Amino acid sequence: MDKTRSFLKWAGGKYNCLEVILSHLPAGKRLIEPFGGSGVIFMNANFPSFHLGESNQDLIHLFKTLQKEGESFIKYCQTYFNPEFNCKEKYYTLREEFNRMPHSPQKSAIFLYLNRHGYNGLCRYNSKGGYNVPFGLYAKPYFPQKEMHLFHQKSKQVSFHQNDFRETFALAKPGDVIYCDPPYIPILSKTKALPYTQNKFNERDQIELAELARETAARGIPVVISNHDTDFTREHYKGAAIKSFNVSRWINCQVELRLPVKELVAVFKP
Repeated sequence: MDKTRSFLKWAGGKYNCLEVILSHLPAGKRLIEPFGGSGVIFMNANFPSFHLGESNQDLIHLFKTLQKEGESFIKYCQTYFNPEFNCKEKYYTLREEFNRMPHSPQKSAIFLYLNRHGYNGLCRYNSKGGYNVPFGLYAKPYFPQKEMHLFHQKSKQVSFHQNDFRETFALAKPGDVIYCDPPYIPILSKTKALPYTQNKFNERDQIELAELARETAARGIPVVISNHDTDFTREHYKGAAIKSFNVSRWINCQVELRLPVKELVAVFKP
């Protein structure tokens, strides 16, 4: 299959396991994603329409700006991708400005700049809601012009909303399919879940998501969830059809704790 990459760098992105995920999505009139992330699933899925929810308002504003403004916004974003901006001083100055400014096309462009120039595709916020990813030290950060054009074209089929996953689930109706890519349960006790927003996704949220998936499937709406393959996920996804698979991704910055990643797809059927 020809795969389309996201225009964002995204830790935990699903590009490397698209075939597995897409093959487990039932047919439907609309795909709903309560955890939209980088958008790589809707970019590669074949549904008449899509609803993409996210709790990260910076991400949703970026998506909406690109959806609305297209080429003019792409050209504006490109102005941040030249050598004068690829240094620590500029990066930290723009990051500070980003954390102070209200939502605007400029803030969305800086968000893309921070994403592509920051460390390792992280999207991380502190407890006060400040974006705090360090500078990435890349020789020449890639400007995703092609990927942004493809996103703009496909986004005409998409409704974007900043929502908690519970609110997004509440929008589902028969004929819809829900795919969930929540922040993953850590494999190791020493590994912390990434704070993609100011509010961390905790163990109680993981359990509530599984319960909501079961309840929604009972209403006739199939739900598919990706996560790490652990005793915890196996326990809470009981009753779902589970497919386990290896992913070409490594975890943990400490070499002695690095392990190959095993993930699963859990399908809650009506």
